[in-house]
Amino acid sequence: MANRREFFFPSSDGRTQIHAVEWTPDGEPRGVYQIAHGVSEYALRYEPFAEFLTGKGFAVVANDHIGHGQSVAEGAAPLWFGEKDGWTHMVDDMYALRNLTAQKYPKLPYFLMGHSMGSFLARTFLIRHPGKVSAAIIMGTGQQPGYMLAGGRTVANVIGKKHGFDKFNATVDNLAFGAYNKPFEPKRTNYDWLSANPENVDAYIADPLCGGEVTVGLFRDMLGGIAFIEKASNLAQMDMDTPVLFISGAMDPVGDLGKGVTKAYESFRRAGVKDVSLKLYPGLRHEILKEREADQVRADILAWVEQHL
Repeated sequence: MANRREFFFPSSDGRTQIHAVEWTPDGEPRGVYQIAHGVSEYALRYEPFAEFLTGKGFAVVANDHIGHGQSVAEGAAPLWFGEKDGWTHMVDDMYALRNLTAQKYPKLPYFLMGHSMGSFLARTFLIRHPGKVSAAIIMGTGQQPGYMLAGGRTVANVIGKKHGFDKFNATVDNLAFGAYNKPFEPKRTNYDWLSANPENVDAYIADPLCGGEVTVGLFRDMLGGIAFIEKASNLAQMDMDTPVLFISGAMDPVGDLGKGVTKAYESFRRAGVKDVSLKLYPGLRHEILKEREADQVRADILAWVEQHL
């Protein structure tokens, strides 16, 4: 069992206390692994993976993003990042956790992994904080056409101004997540797209800190973040010496069944990243760390990380 410590630190938004978790091995760690979770979930969902990594000698850290898990400010709506600059604040919080952890382990290689929304945050981190991690693992990511991002933001802005950005709206929710289950009809649940493993889907649905009603503001801010990371001029700000692994299920609708992941990978190659790899798993969906083949996924991630220690 890993040694687990939970703590809080102030968000850059000035009002949220960010909940964070650190898992450490019994001996001296040989590397640090930071995780950025996806939308409608939280850091402690990654405990099985963190325990796997601590068993291999890594210290692991993760935080609940603003509006998620235990990082919800008093009086704030869940699954809402705030009135403005929410995306910026979340990346700032990831950087703050990175700095707190790097102070503790100043000489160790430092890896950053982002899953789903966390993958888009990690890609933003690589642009805004070049050279601050040794390598990055981008999991469950995608690449959307610019016109779709612009259209979605327009709809979110119109509805948000009318009904409130901290409110749920069925039209916006359907725009954001409605198509994800289409490849898996007839569906058993609304979350079949998450995993081919029904036990994982059922555990997600039963978890009070998962799912929930995503606010209009979260959707608007996430689309803004994705538009930012897809601009070639922003990708040019990255440290091209930082190795990157793109890893996803080939049946993940967030990555357009592999096509969007491939486009994101190719955008990094075009930008000039010297060491960038792509791994797609046939038949696996969005949460590859919780599929029945999770042992293979973990082993592949570990092998890549060890190549870059």
